[in-house]
Amino acid sequence: MTSLSRRRLIGRGAALGAAALAAPIAAGPAAAATGSADTVKPFPGTPVEEETKSLDQLYADARREGGKLVIYAGGDTSDQQDGTKQAFLAQFPDIDLTTVVDYSKYHDVRIDNQLATDTLVPDVVQLQTLQDFTRWKQQGVLLPYKPAGFSKLYDGFRDPDGAWLAIAVGAFSYMYDASLGAQGPATPYELADTRWQGAISSSYPNDDDAILFLYTLYAQAYGFDWLSRLAAQKIAFGRGTPTPITAVVSKQKQVGIGGFGSLARQLAPGVTWVVADGHPFMSWGQRAAILRGAKHPAAAKLYLNWSISSAVQQTSVNGWSVRTDVTPTGGLKPIWQYRNAHLDEFPRFMADRAEAERWRQTFTLYFGEVQGAPTPGWLGLHPGQ
Repeated sequence: MTSLSRRRLIGRGAALGAAALAAPIAAGPAAAATGSADTVKPFPGTPVEEETKSLDQLYADARREGGKLVIYAGGDTSDQQDGTKQAFLAQFPDIDLTTVVDYSKYHDVRIDNQLATDTLVPDVVQLQTLQDFTRWKQQGVLLPYKPAGFSKLYDGFRDPDGAWLAIAVGAFSYMYDASLGAQGPATPYELADTRWQGAISSSYPNDDDAILFLYTLYAQAYGFDWLSRLAAQKIAFGRGTPTPITAVVSKQKQVGIGGFGSLARQLAPGVTWVVADGHPFMSWGQRAAILRGAKHPAAAKLYLNWSISSAVQQTSVNGWSVRTDVTPTGGLKPIWQYRNAHLDEFPRFMADRAEAERWRQTFTLYFGEVQGAPTPGWLGLHPGQ
């Protein structure tokens, strides 16, 4: 059956006008980031004012510039930005948009190489490797820019100097077959119950830093005895966050760990995505930035303004918005009001690469190595898998 990835789910929402989300993980040379988001060096240049031009005016600027735009987006498969691309082009049909989707941990290495060799390809980068944006800001390779509505973003979703901003909210938790009803696991703690032995699918925690963080939260909340019991569950691990969703949708497994979902609506047929009160899940703001060496800065500015516009944020596929003046759908609270989402902890986790590596090796010890991981064609324009 067709893979149900987080990008495809978001893409469906984006086809209705939703903003883009994104994908996995960290490392490569980018992992050598120094300091955390709280120790960023002063950003060079004069203060940047928030954009005052309308989308129509920005669109005209982009057409005069040549009407081209290249985006590097984190994701699992090459088609996962198709919905977002279609929604953007429906409003701005004269823009020649190229979106290259690959794992964030490959994109950041690719971008570093292009910067070093003066062969930069993308205008906009939107990645899950949050620490890269702190490092790139320190290196002075990001173009300071504040789209219209920048001041309405949640504080943790914007760099004060305009180096980067979050364009969408992502969240990962566990899920189960909706036909289980009240018999499904009510909390993550119950995932270690022997009745789920052989019934669980999961993304690899040692291959995706967001899933790594989710498993870290579980281990911190429930302890290593619980982790040992979970490791005895004969979990079917697979690469990429489509793994648990696809397994549950296809009835191969009853439970999935480490996938995208929504509390506002059912995003995949027959799947109940769970956030239990008082129990951990994880969320983050997907960061995006314009590179200082971008060939198409006007089109890049159009894209960022569109992405955080109220109209797009109001149709967010999971119901959450990056803006403080957009009410979440489905009766949800703003994501930053969910203490168990650990929203502000994830950037700190991503910045501490030594700690992340310790947890990665911890889960490798408990669950084993990632098998069958493809070798990326990291120097090429297109994903290697």
